Amino acid sequence: MRFLGHVVRFVVSAIVLLIVGWIVPQFTIGGFWSALVLALVIALLGWVVEGIFGRKATPFGRGIVGFLVSALVIWIAQFVVSGVSVTILGAILAALVIGIIDLFLPVSTPFEAAK
Repeated sequence: MRFLGHVVRFVVSAIVLLIVGWIVPQFTIGGFWSALVLALVIALLGWVVEGIFGRKATPFGRGIVGFLVSALVIWIAQFVVSGVSVTILGAILAALVIGIIDLFLPVSTPFEAAK
């Protein structure tokens, strides 16, 4: 059941990224598979950032630092995933929209799921 929970979380994250790509003008995603890979890359980059800087400086952290790291992770992820194009402003707006969507549709982070 644990594996299925992770799969569902990545599918929901990919759907959220597709919605964000539809709402945010400078954030484009080629399709569902690009969004799914983007969700995986964002999770992996967030895990690396947490390993280096600690829990408070992650995309899953709260506050301005978590927001800015989230925007940076989204911007960097475009270089790893084909079919994704993001500007700096698009990454900031995407981080904002993802944060707002997360208020209404919270998805547990990999670190909370492990507890």
